[in-house]
Order: sequence, then structure tokens, then C-alpha cells
Amino acid sequence: MGQDALPKYLGIKISDGQAAKPGNIIVRQRGTKFTAGENVRKGSDDTLYAAKAGRVSFVAKNKIGYDNKKKEIKVVSIKIK
Repeated sequence: MGQDALPKYLGIKISDGQAAKPGNIIVRQRGTKFTAGENVRKGSDDTLYAAKAGRVSFVAKNKIGYDNKKKEIKVVSIKIK
């Protein structure tokens, strides 16, 4: 028996520095590997998409969790022209 499920086509769809229009999908993901930043919204299936037109940027930020442990998160945001 082989696999019957179709591929999910997850991953980054628009790279750092590329232009995005409102509604363009930036990242397709399961879970929150990337978090939504400025001018980016998160869909019900954790997909990140552009809310406004501009250039996409990926930034790593340090966050302190509830247990006082440092954690690096990846934030996707859009800089307006």
C-alpha cells in the first residue's frame, strides 16, 4: 500500500526583501514556527499573509517565556514603501 495523501506544499512563499500585495500568502505552516509581525495577519490554519502592500522582512527576536527561559522567535513583518 502506498500513500494516498497529497502533499501540503508548506513553507515560505515570499522571501525576505520581496514585494507583497495585500492578501498574498507569505508562509504556509503547521503550528507557529513563524509569528505575525507588523502588517501581517495569521489565518485559522496558521498561514501568514500580507495585510498591506510592502516589502517582507524576517527578523529573529529573543522572547522571555513564562518560565523565565529565553526563546528565539522568528517574526515576519511588512515594511510599507
